[in-house]
Amino acid sequence: MKDEESGNRLGSYLRARRELVSPAQAGIPPGGNRRVPGLRREEVALLAGISPDYYLRLERGRDKNPSPQVLESLARVLRLDDIERTYLLGLAAARPKAPRRRRPEHVPARVHELLAHLQIPAFVEGRAFDVLASNPLAVAFSPRLRPGQNRLRSLLLDPEEQAFHQDWTKATADFIAALRTTIGDDTDDPRFVELVGELALSSQRFRTLWARHDVRSLDGGTITVHHPVVGELRLHRDKLPIDDVILVVYYPDKDSDSDEKLRLLAALSRTESADTAHIRAAEIPRPKTL
Repeated sequence: MKDEESGNRLGSYLRARRELVSPAQAGIPPGGNRRVPGLRREEVALLAGISPDYYLRLERGRDKNPSPQVLESLARVLRLDDIERTYLLGLAAARPKAPRRRRPEHVPARVHELLAHLQIPAFVEGRAFDVLASNPLAVAFSPRLRPGQNRLRSLLLDPEEQAFHQDWTKATADFIAALRTTIGDDTDDPRFVELVGELALSSQRFRTLWARHDVRSLDGGTITVHHPVVGELRLHRDKLPIDDVILVVYYPDKDSDSDEKLRLLAALSRTESADTAHIRAAEIPRPKTL
């Protein structure tokens, strides 16, 4: 997380976002010899009603205390949505903090009981998309939802997971933007540092999207996946916070084609589990009779 380590997260965000706004979007006539993508610094300053020198100080980290009015003007010029605007305001409000030790993520016993009773794919994830617990139907839905897996790593590096998603491009953009939102000012969290470092080295897609500084939430939504056994599934996703972890559930519209396919997948999963248990029982050495 090079930009975070530099201590100039506000400047890095402003620079990344202005490079994504075209002159046409900002109402600037085309033409001229443009050497940078997006808007020039002086164009952002002019449109936001601040001096070019002051905006340059903001991008270079020489002024880290802009007023809310300045930030609101910049958010307007950079065409930020509500989540991005809140993120920008948070960057300016961030202050140096003492190192804190975050306790290990723990799945409460009652959540394990809940997972066992749910008849839909359900699992528990941590702040960095680590799978902490899952029910059998979640694993039947995707083997990458076994405990110990990381959802973002699987999405970026596992060919089977890439083929699983109908819109892999959108899924990766959503996950990476959500990770940046979740990290917030916890840039020194060891788990985040480890994950971002690993993916920055192993995935060009991650490097490209991470440099954009996109932020968004990844809560409710609808996805379409290609399951290798039952075919196409269209499922809704909800995320429910429980203590320090997140319960994630996938469910279809009632009596839909996906509902029927999910029931079939559940039946196949139960049959496979029963067959596995039978094989394991047969392999247990029998006591010798005298």
